[in-house]
Amino acid sequence: MARYRGPKAKIARRFKEPIFGPSKALEKKNYGPGQHGNSRRRGKQSEYAIQLAEKQKAKYTYGVLEKQFALTFDKAARKKGITGENLLKFLEARLDNTVFRLGIAPTRRSARQLVGHRHIRVNGIVTNVASFQMKPGDVIEVREKSKSLELITDSLAGKKSFTWLDWNAAEYKGTFLNYPERSDIPENIKEQLIVELYSK
Repeated sequence: MARYRGPKAKIARRFKEPIFGPSKALEKKNYGPGQHGNSRRRGKQSEYAIQLAEKQKAKYTYGVLEKQFALTFDKAARKKGITGENLLKFLEARLDNTVFRLGIAPTRRSARQLVGHRHIRVNGIVTNVASFQMKPGDVIEVREKSKSLELITDSLAGKKSFTWLDWNAAEYKGTFLNYPERSDIPENIKEQLIVELYSK
């Protein structure tokens, strides 16, 4: 199961956003990483550099590597509608992201781990593929043996609600109601720049 294994604080500082969740390093050092991060004066970035940075930010945010991201973009481009919005909808519909949005896990990384360790069922079937694409009406639930996991109970205590998901706290079960609208997705990603990058 391919995933990014490098430093998290370094990436968050590069984009000056808490991509992997709250970061003390980002709070203390709100400038680029590296020996000269605080003093380096960067020239004006090219259009390509800005577009590439936006794509990299989206990749790190959703925990997707290059090949899988490109395949998701290709799928979004073939679907009717606005390509950039379709891309974010497909990324949001990933199983690991849905587990995170439901509040079952505190971060996307821990959600991916829960899925990989077979703690999650989709429509009654144990699914350990983090990139599994949810469809409207799909039901996600925590396996009976896993409901007492401290990670899950602590995470659910501070969960947020999202319009495209429904959560049944008594049964530890959620429903993927529909694909989210762009206005409902809280991520600070300029998806149009990614579309422009791939259309070169």
